[in-house]
Amino acid sequence: MAQPARGETVADMACIVAICFGWFIILSIDAVVAGFPSGDGFADADLIELIVIELVLGAIALRFLHARGYRIRDLVPAPTWIGCGTGLMLYVASRFASGMLIAPFMAGQASQPIDEMMAANTVTLPYVLAISVVNGTYEEVFLLGYLVRALKAHGAWFAIGVSMLVRVLYHLYQGPLGALYVLGFGIVVSIYYFRTGDVWSAVFAHMLGDFLPFSA
Repeated sequence: MAQPARGETVADMACIVAICFGWFIILSIDAVVAGFPSGDGFADADLIELIVIELVLGAIALRFLHARGYRIRDLVPAPTWIGCGTGLMLYVASRFASGMLIAPFMAGQASQPIDEMMAANTVTLPYVLAISVVNGTYEEVFLLGYLVRALKAHGAWFAIGVSMLVRVLYHLYQGPLGALYVLGFGIVVSIYYFRTGDVWSAVFAHMLGDFLPFSA
């Protein structure tokens, strides 16, 4: 049996998931247990805080992988105009996929936590753009560029399934329909990445998914 590549052992992957997403998963599950307490929506200060947290956690994760002998340059997305166009198509496809998942559950659903947060947001576009770039890059680099890539030898469904589990767990705070929306998006970009190895298009699709709802 082939030995895992440097930085891609089960322990390495568990550490990266814990570093990058562990705190967010805990907060998300806590919101579910608390019954989705209503908040005040998003403000610029919240976006700045999230940007700082993700930059710090990302730096820690990269330092850990470097110490484990992982080739950090493999994680760096390569922006291209073609990739931006592909990312736009992925975003549209993900909206369609999410709509298909959500449609059977729409009837009788109360207002979702994410809808209430979005309705009460007071953010400004410069900070929305900044969080879209940082968050889109952070999530897809570590979920797809690292985790799916590290699990690729175990087959598509296992690699995508594990990354999807992580992705949905830290978005549970958005409510049932919000989690289904995230699931639809994740399925589309994960299958695309698994087949192509192109992380930039997924990053750009995620940036659009973060930016457009705030700018509407």
